[in-house]
Amino acid sequence: MNNNNKIKLFLVDDDALFLKTLEIDFIGSGDFEIETFSTGERCLANLSNKPDVIILDYHLDGIEKAAMNGLETLDKIKAFNPDIPVIILSSQDKIRVAVECMHHKAADYIVKSETAFLRLKKVITEVLRYNKMEKQLKWYMERM
Repeated sequence: MNNNNKIKLFLVDDDALFLKTLEIDFIGSGDFEIETFSTGERCLANLSNKPDVIILDYHLDGIEKAAMNGLETLDKIKAFNPDIPVIILSSQDKIRVAVECMHHKAADYIVKSETAFLRLKKVITEVLRYNKMEKQLKWYMERM
């Protein structure tokens, strides 16, 4: 996390209204520093800003039809830095889509709904806690 103890969060969604609503929800909680992007390409261009977590839409072709989809973006994020947790957020409620995202190393998959924000906050907390424990365990194991 960054110096002011806020979680640096990238939100990537081509639905401008949903993206703004999600941004407002996260800003309102006070625990997050937010950057928003309407395409995967814009997100990738800003990975040097070192996000702690990325919330990524599964479909990203609403604005630019030739834009990368969520899975392509996820693969490129993981190629850049496999340790960045990426949570896929989508209106797709098909199990095969969720499984496919997990095979591409998504940290989790959440279906867009009225409770998505609360579920996202919970998953972010769990993912960051797990990553912290994993780093501590690795540090400990290297010293044995």
